This record gives sequence, structure tokens and C-alpha cells, in this order.
Amino acid sequence: RKFSPTATSDDGHSFMRYGEGPGIPGLNCPDSKIGGTKVAAPSKTDNLTEEQKKNSDSFIYYIIYALVNSIMCVPCLYGYASVIFNHSVFQPHINALSKLVILSSVVHQFCFSTFSSLSFSIGQVQDAGLIFLSAMSNAIATSILAEKGDGASLDDDVVAEVLSSTVVLLGLSTACLGAVLIMMGKFRLADAVAYLPLPVVGGYLAFIGYFCVEAGVSLCISRPIMKPSDWSYLFDKQALLLAIPGIIAGILLTGVARKCQDEAMLPISMVVIPVVFYIVLFACGWSIEDAREGGWVGETSPPVPVQDLFHLIDFGKVRWDLCKEIIPTWLGMVFVVSFSSCLDVAAISMDMGEALDVNNELTTVGISNLVSGLAGGFTGSYIFSQTIFTYRTGCRSRWIGILVAFTFIAVVISTVNFLEVTPLFFLGSTLVFIGFDLIFEWVVEVRHKLLLSEYIVLLATFVAIQFLGINGGIGLGIVVAIFDFVWTTASVSSVKRVSRRSMAFYRPQERSFIENHVYNSQHPKIATLEVSGAVFFGSSMQVLSRILDEAGINISAEEKAEISRLNSPLPHHSNHSRMSSVRIPESMSPSAISPGSKRRLKKDKQNVPKQSTALINRTPPRFLILDLTSVSNVDASAARGCFLQLAKMCAARKIVACAAGANSRIEWIMKTHETAHHLDEEKLADGSMNLLDLSQKIILFDDLNEALQFCEKSLMKETEPSGSTLFKRREDLAPESSSNTPISLSTAFTHFLGIEPQEAAALIDYEKGGNSFHSETLYVAGETIFCSGTNADGFYVVLSGAVVVLVEGKTLLPNDEILSGAGRQQVSNKRRNMLESGQVSRVLSIGNIFGFVDFILQRPRSFSVVATKDALIAKFHRSGLDELKAKNPDLDRIVDKVLLLCSVVELASHDP
Repeated sequence: RKFSPTATSDDGHSFMRYGEGPGIPGLNCPDSKIGGTKVAAPSKTDNLTEEQKKNSDSFIYYIIYALVNSIMCVPCLYGYASVIFNHSVFQPHINALSKLVILSSVVHQFCFSTFSSLSFSIGQVQDAGLIFLSAMSNAIATSILAEKGDGASLDDDVVAEVLSSTVVLLGLSTACLGAVLIMMGKFRLADAVAYLPLPVVGGYLAFIGYFCVEAGVSLCISRPIMKPSDWSYLFDKQALLLAIPGIIAGILLTGVARKCQDEAMLPISMVVIPVVFYIVLFACGWSIEDAREGGWVGETSPPVPVQDLFHLIDFGKVRWDLCKEIIPTWLGMVFVVSFSSCLDVAAISMDMGEALDVNNELTTVGISNLVSGLAGGFTGSYIFSQTIFTYRTGCRSRWIGILVAFTFIAVVISTVNFLEVTPLFFLGSTLVFIGFDLIFEWVVEVRHKLLLSEYIVLLATFVAIQFLGINGGIGLGIVVAIFDFVWTTASVSSVKRVSRRSMAFYRPQERSFIENHVYNSQHPKIATLEVSGAVFFGSSMQVLSRILDEAGINISAEEKAEISRLNSPLPHHSNHSRMSSVRIPESMSPSAISPGSKRRLKKDKQNVPKQSTALINRTPPRFLILDLTSVSNVDASAARGCFLQLAKMCAARKIVACAAGANSRIEWIMKTHETAHHLDEEKLADGSMNLLDLSQKIILFDDLNEALQFCEKSLMKETEPSGSTLFKRREDLAPESSSNTPISLSTAFTHFLGIEPQEAAALIDYEKGGNSFHSETLYVAGETIFCSGTNADGFYVVLSGAVVVLVEGKTLLPNDEILSGAGRQQVSNKRRNMLESGQVSRVLSIGNIFGFVDFILQRPRSFSVVATKDALIAKFHRSGLDELKAKNPDLDRIVDKVLLLCSVVELASHDP
């Protein structure tokens, strides 16, 4: 079996496929549909020729294609039997056990032909569960022989006990596996198996390849190869002579499967190899007995009638107590077989160009394994390569599968011992073929499809299985994959300094002050940092270090010691002694606080490249804003180890730290750990709390625009001399200093533009004359003003209240809950109980203008707007503006000035 991430279709597209032996591992699958979405041209057999359609209805062709499938399957099934029962105690009965594997394939094929939605499906014993079955059979045999003593291995009763226990317990394991797969299919849980990391599966499949090569060579030399040291058998000249033809034949079959476009070449090659052997044998004057003496064919043994298969089992000798020893292996088999079966279906769907119900097909696989297990059989699934081979022939009849099953029955009831007449190197070559193909795909080709870290996980899983066994190796692979995920996630967390401006409603002189003093390029008073990724125990210290560097904050030795102590894995007496272990950057490590640290820091600064000098010499800002819109998660370690420490360092330097755009989960974790709080505007307005009191923690804002407005206006308020009217706040535009008291359009425009008195008077007179070119509408809190995708037939001005701009595809959440260790916690957003913060693009208040970009470009709305409190909104209709342009060109020019200035402010609010 294999999952090929590097296969190529006829039209040159790459895709991922999953196929398996004993069929054609090298068949290519053209791109078509994945999950019901068409991604490339359909399979080349979608358009059948008239001759193909005629052949597909001919019974003689059913027989031909059934024989072709059987030729490819039977040798591999004998090889599978030698893999499952590779313990020496099974060797005297390997012929009967091989027929039991073939009989199990008969059951599988009948089940697939009956229940599958694919009329051309081929399903038999396959290799996904092969190693698990082998591990269980070896565990059972080893346990019984160890209890009986070293000399008991040849005792008939002991052998009968081993055979009965192994066959029954493997069958029971297969039946239980089938029951689990049925439940997964019925409850539509097929997607759950995708949680197994692909590199781990790749490592397991690569090990299957190695295991098949090992079993194939073992079959060639008639000696068990169970561990790496057993390869030393090949140092014997006779063993090496027997192994070389099998290895060469396996390489030949691999090349034919991968390079030949004609699907018939592989079965022809599988027939030619034993024929050539007998031609060479008789041409050299050797008899089959001579070949048997040389180890080229199997030893003679009595024929095995069908009824003898039932004599393998004596229920009175079954060791039921050994069930507990194979349960861990069975659990691993459940996960891997279910995963591989889902990939089988996906690969078949891809080649067909039609969407298949994975859960329905998984149920079919479950039924097949349940029936096979109850009949004393072994795990099986779709044989991808032969199912696709049959599909490409144009045959769409269930007769193909039924005839294949009857062919297997003929092999089972035959008294001819297949192993006595078939070259052992040929049987071994089929396993070597499958093994080489898997190893090549999952060790060589897959390098181009995986990141380096993922490829290391794959190799680690492959090597770990060699030494720790299947479950231990897969478990270690999952652990390594988790560490890789943590490391990768930590490395993608980034902090970037960005240039942002608010969309606040300012007069020209106010905006000039903001640009020249607040955002001065040499000494900016507001620094905005965009944080992205997940901030957690693995990345919190790197994020903190980057924030401090970007903000120009130099930390003291005491602060370094506090950070190191807080994040140290060693126990200490602080209340935070149970924090997770986090790697401290070198500049913040305890070694940097040693007596010689100053000398080292000085030397480090001298060695810093010139391009980073500006970074080190930055002046700390008055306000530090963290844009957390792109942060997906913050854990408790990061809340304390990163953000709490940042808040303390900023408070000590009288820097006001703000955070904007955090989702409700991040807000909850930061407030729970007393790292951040929302701005209390009432206490700030009545003087009961000043800005320094608020800055002891990080101040939370719904969006970046709101945070920028707060910082800009706070700086203007601090700078404005007492009694001065240089900076007229927007609240002063309303007569009663309330956001609920509306302003007029003339007030908004004159304040925003700073226009000449005569122009302002003309605008006021126009309003008083009742010649309004706009409409005014009162929206209650929570009411939608317009939705994304609607016609942009005008732009809007906020005359009272406030609105929020929501990003595309988000919805309103009236309530939100956090699941903590103490149960469900209700998020308390007294100001924000109507919106999820992570959905808010910006908050707009009195005087703000919105919707003008889509209006100017005459495109559908690119966002939605909702009133966050009762708001009076003025709307400028396109028809009204056209009328204004005709009747009053002077006022039309004022509106044009407004739109032009709004566009400039919009551009200035983003990076250049």
C-alpha cells in the first residue's frame, strides 16, 4: 500500500494518491475531484470509445480482467501470509495458513462486490494492517512458547495451542476492527482519522516498505529475517545467490509499474518471470527436484484440502488471556487501517473524477472486516491499484469482483501446493516490489512535498518503529510531530512596526499637529506594533523581546531577573512558580545580569550590523499600541510572562500600553490574569482616575482605530495649554457635550475642512433653506446600516452615537462563553456586549464619514456597518449629489473637498 504525494497525471499535474499492494503500486491517478471540487481534467477513461463500451458488456472480457487481477493478487497474498506468520513455529503449516489468507480475501471480495457503491471495486487482504497482524501473531507465539519452555516448541499440543490462539485472536481483532469502522461510518466520523499527522503515516508506510523488502528477501532465502542483525545471512554465498534474483525481479517490477503506460505490462511481467525461470532451469538440464534442493522452490508437503483449514482451530486450546497483550497493538491497527481506508477512497475518487461518500465506503470496509474476522480471516480494504485498473478498462460490472473471488476459491480448493511449484524468489520479488515502491515514495519522492521538519518527523517515525515497535514508534512520531508544530508555531509569531493613523474627525490644524508632533518620524509619540500568530509558552519570550526592541525600551537588570525568574522551570517562592518553561532570549537571560554583563553588552553592541543601529537607538514612545487582530491565541504563560511584564515595564516608564482587536478569548485570559482592562471613560472624564492610573495595566480597545483615537486625543489634551481652544474636541461640537446629541452637517464639514467663513455661511444657509441634498435616519443600537455586497448608492456621516465596521464574513455574537478549568465562564463586556471584538474592523463616532470608497469606485459594499449605540446617520445619495451639482456648484465643490480629504486620511491610516 502506498500514498504517493508525487504522482503525476497524464496532463502533468501533481496530486496525492494512496494505493496499495498486492496490486499495481505504480499506477498514476489523473487529477479530477477532491472533496467534490473539480481540480483538473477527468480520467482518460471517462470518455470510453465505442470498442471499449462494447468490450465492457462482453462476459469474456470480465473473465480476462478477473484473471489479470488474480495473477497480480495471488503471489502477493502468499507473501502476505509469510509476513503475518513469520515466526518459525508457523512454518510447517504455512501452506494451510496461506490458503486461509486467500480464503479471507474471498470473503472480502464478496463483501465489496455486494455492498460497495463501486461496481468495479476490488477488495482483499492488504498491507495497511499487515505489520500489526504480524506483531500480534509473534506476541502470541512468543508468549505461549516462553511459558512452555525452550524444548516445547516442537510439541504438537503446543503448536496446536499457538495456531488456535493466533488464528482465533487475529480473527477476533479483525471483527472488532470492522465493528469500529462501521460505527465510524454510520456516525460519519471519517474525518476524525485525519488527526494522525501525515509525516507519521508516511514513516509507518516507509516501514511497511522496509518490512516487505525484509519479508521478500526472507522468502527468497527461506530464513526468517526478524531484526536488522538477521541481514547477516546474506554474507553466506548460497543465501546471497538465492536473494539476488528476487531483488532484481522486484526492481524490474517497480520499474515496469512506474515507467510503463500500458497497464497490461505489469501482469505480463509477473507471468514472464516464473516462465523464464523454468526455461532457464530446463535449458540447463536441471529438474524441479534439483531446484528444490538448491532452495529455488518450496519443499514438498502434503496437499491441504479445504476441510483441513478448519482443523487449524481448536477452541479448547485458545488462550483467551492473551487478549490483553494484543489490545495496544489492536488500537494502533484501528487508527492506521481506518486512516488508510479513507485515503483509498479519496484516491479512487480522485482518479474517477467523482465525489464519493467516504463514510459510506468506510462502512463497507467495516462490514467486510467484520464478516472476514468472524470467518477467521484478516484485515482488508479496497485495493486501490486494481480497482482503478478495472475502472480504466471500461468494465463497470460486479461480475469482475465475483469472478476474482471464484478464482481465489479455485486456488483454495486446489490440492496443488502453490509453494512447491512457484519459484520462491518470484514470490519474494512481489514483496520486494511493493517494499521498494513504498520506500522510494516515502523516503525519496516525498522530500519535495514536505518541509524539512516534517521530513525529519517521517524519518524519526520510521527509525523509531525499528527499535520501539509499531505503537511505540508511531507514538514517538506523534510526540515529535507535536514538538515540531509547537516549534513551527512559535517561529511564525511575529512583531512588526507599522505606520497607522486614526480615522478621527479632526480640524486641519489638529491634523497638522498630529502629523508633525505625534507621528514625528524621529521621535514618534505613538508606536503601533502588529503582532501575528499564536503567543504562547513557546513564543512569549521571543515576542516580548521583539516588542521591547521595536518600542526602544531598554530593560534593567532587575527586570531581566524578574522575567527569568517568572519563566524559569525551577521552583521558586513566587505565586507564579508553576509557570511553563520558556526559553529566554540571550539578551534577557540570567547570564546577561552577571558582573561581566555590561562588558558583554557593550561588546555585543559593537558587533551589531549597521542596519540595526536605528532599531537599538529608538526613543521609547508615550503610547504603545499592540494590534492583536492577527493573534489567534494567547495562553496563560504568555499572559503573565509576556504581556504582564510588558505592562509593568511600560508603567515604570510612564508609557501607556494599549491592545486593540483582541478576540474575546484573548481578552478573557488577559483580564483574568490582571494583565489588561478596558478603558473606564466615565472615571477618566470625572477625574476620579487619571491616565497614569489606567496605564498600570494594558488598556483594551475593540479595534485599532479606537485605540489610535484615544492616544492621539490624549496627547492633544496633554499638549494643549490651559484655556486654549487650539484643539477643539469632537464632543464640543455637540451643544450638550454628549455623543447622543446630534451635530449638523454644516458643523461637521466646517470643522473637518476648516473652510472659509463665507463658505461655511453658504452651507449653513443652504441647510436652513430646507434644500437638503441628503437624508437623515436614526438607527437603534444593533441595527444594521448596510451589509456587505449591497449597492453602494451613497456615503454616510455620523451625526450622533457610534457605529462599527465589521469585517467580511463575520456575524454578531450576543454572548460569548469561555470554557475554563472551573467550567463555563461568561465573558463580561459591559461596553461591548453586542459584538465580538475580533470581528470589528473599526469604531466610528461623531463626525466620521464612511462608505465613500465603495461609493466613489461604484462597486458593491466591501464591509458591513452596524450601530453600536443609538445613532443619527446622514446619507448622501448619488441622485441628490447629482442634483446639487446642477443647482449649486459651490456647495458641490465643498462635498468634493470632503471626499478628497477623506480619501487622503484613509490612505494615511495604512502603511505607505
